Amino acid sequence: MKIELTTCPSEEDAKKISQGLIEFNHKMVKDLEPEEDAISFSIFARDDNGKITGGLRATCFWNTLHIELLWISDEERGRGTGSILVKKAESFAKKHGFEQALLESTSWQAKPFYEKLGYKLIATIPQYPKGHVCHFLTKKLIE
Repeated sequence: MKIELTTCPSEEDAKKISQGLIEFNHKMVKDLEPEEDAISFSIFARDDNGKITGGLRATCFWNTLHIELLWISDEERGRGTGSILVKKAESFAKKHGFEQALLESTSWQAKPFYEKLGYKLIATIPQYPKGHVCHFLTKKLIE
């Protein structure tokens, strides 16, 4: 066997290992939609001139809304825009039958913000990154 480490795999090689894991996962959990059926989406907040003042990026798969990132400009913070974006993402996920949400937030980011929106802390990883912690939070979308 030859073991190869590369920082720039071919698209075909990268797809092969992704597809292998997708097929394995589907054998183990047949009742969940396959990962290749994931729904990726973004939500943007724009000012009257069309300038982006905030946004959210997420992917829905395996019955879960995965909020990947949320950014609000300094000028827009504290005006409720972040809450609107998260609620819009949750609504989109519920409409498509996704049952829960999952996200991560580092210690300098938005843990209290998410908790106000009903998210519950499920894990904290210390020293990730060094000198800080990473929090994982979840919320049921459908009871």
